[in-house]
Amino acid sequence: MLGNIVGIDENIVFVKLAIDIYKTKNILNHYVEINDENRVIIGEILSITDGKVKVQLLGSIVDNKFVAGVTNKPAFNSTVRLAKDEDVALIISMPSKSKKENLYLGKSAVYENFPVYININRFFQEHFAIFGQTGSGKSCGVSRIIQNLFEQENHPKHAKLFLFDAFGEYHSAFSNLDSNMEFKSYTTDLRKNNLLQIPAWLLTVDDVALLLEVKSASQLPIIEKAMKLVNVFTRDEKEVLELKNDIIARALLDILSSGKSPAQIRDQIFSVLSSYYTSQLNLNTLVVQPGYTRPIKNCFNIDNTGKLREMELITNFFQSFLSNNYELKLPDGTFPYTLEDLKNAFDFALISEGILSSDKVYDEANVLRVRLHTLVNSDAVRYFSYPKYISKEEYIKKLSTLENGKEAQVINFNVNYIDDRLAKTITKIYSRLLFDYAKNKENRSSEPFHIILEEAHRYVQNDQDISILGYNIFERITKEGRKYGIMLGLITQRPSEMSDTAISQCGNFLSFKMLHPKDVDYIMKMVSSVTPEILEKLKLLQPGTCVAFGHIFQVPIIVKLDMPNPTPTSSSCDIVGSWFRGEE
Repeated sequence: MLGNIVGIDENIVFVKLAIDIYKTKNILNHYVEINDENRVIIGEILSITDGKVKVQLLGSIVDNKFVAGVTNKPAFNSTVRLAKDEDVALIISMPSKSKKENLYLGKSAVYENFPVYININRFFQEHFAIFGQTGSGKSCGVSRIIQNLFEQENHPKHAKLFLFDAFGEYHSAFSNLDSNMEFKSYTTDLRKNNLLQIPAWLLTVDDVALLLEVKSASQLPIIEKAMKLVNVFTRDEKEVLELKNDIIARALLDILSSGKSPAQIRDQIFSVLSSYYTSQLNLNTLVVQPGYTRPIKNCFNIDNTGKLREMELITNFFQSFLSNNYELKLPDGTFPYTLEDLKNAFDFALISEGILSSDKVYDEANVLRVRLHTLVNSDAVRYFSYPKYISKEEYIKKLSTLENGKEAQVINFNVNYIDDRLAKTITKIYSRLLFDYAKNKENRSSEPFHIILEEAHRYVQNDQDISILGYNIFERITKEGRKYGIMLGLITQRPSEMSDTAISQCGNFLSFKMLHPKDVDYIMKMVSSVTPEILEKLKLLQPGTCVAFGHIFQVPIIVKLDMPNPTPTSSSCDIVGSWFRGEE
């Protein structure tokens, strides 16, 4: 018997010790059983002061199961004793009867060598977050959990874990793993063969807007127009000849009515027809009039009064190409084009739809044009090139298919070689691609995807996406993804810098050591299952040890994870070894 109850305050019970605390093992954070008539209430020892134990009530043992929460407080004459091992097992580890549903997480940090298992379905069918400051063991913890998945006898052959690796840490942990896991990696290192490449024709208006750093929703129409134009100008002329003629003619008519000087009009029309033309409408197309036939380029003579002599003739000629038998449509991913093609279409979009007549609209659009030109002329364009046409469905399938035809379960994207802005954009594009693919599958949630973001605070932020695009892809996934079988795993050292919506939608949490008061306070506010007692535990954790809490965990538990083997390349720099290398 541990002692007698001497006080009860809300969910706290005070017990006067009946044992010699100096002759027993440390019992802090151990569970106790409070036997009250026909029920067994479970509590956790929070502190011991002046011969009294402070116990927090956690739940009850009912029909050989632990049920969290206590409605009726125990009586003062209840018997209090340390919990038996079999009851401890009911509280901190709930292995399923089916072995394939179990995942070994680690060992209890309180009960020596006591294994902790979690239900795979209940953990991975929800979004999860892993917190911890630098050096607390996050990367090792993530590596160990994934290694555990594939080292067990019943391993998930059809898992799809898309891991966005901010520092290139995880390749060493998974590439040579002696297990049942197949691993595939992509890199942003332009010197490597396994380069990350997204086909430009799979980008949406929203993707291009992110890529060009759109700051206002008013800039979206020019991107949409450019993408509708690339849908025309990159196709075989036979398919869209009438439409091309109409688009070019309308742009030329806009120039003619722009009010600019005759010389400016002539030069601009020549510039357009030098870059955008068809077999029927180009600088050498013949303009026929009674007794006189000549090419278009010879119809722009300026007379002595400074006027275009043939303004009416040219206008009527261009109007003859107008047609209303079409509708411009956005690309649907069924034909290939490049960012270079999109750049050319963007240039043409700037001279159409009256944009030239508005300085403000032109300035907003021209900023995007300059950014697109810069991208196309930089090495980064290679990330949006692809050697041959591939459909969205084929591309997503190929992401996880090895050269030998086997199916990879862990797909690693090393984004260490690009800046944070481009890394965020690429991560959002991939997340959108996977979300759309999962959303449009006929058998909903039949092929679950997990997007795991290392250094998630770099990507999952309170961006302007909602005000500009109408949504933030990470927030949409956290709110809607579960029903389509697409889940987020957020790994971060700065949760306070992340999207409130994304964090609040996570169901399960592993938190390693946290000291920053802003982050600790943020976790308390955003995660409903966090208590002040949990926060106090976070400050004292050793590296590799975490507090696990959330929907799958009946009560918060302290878990010591095994070291991964192999380990990720996340260790700190050896200053002494570097400074004094070669010296005895």
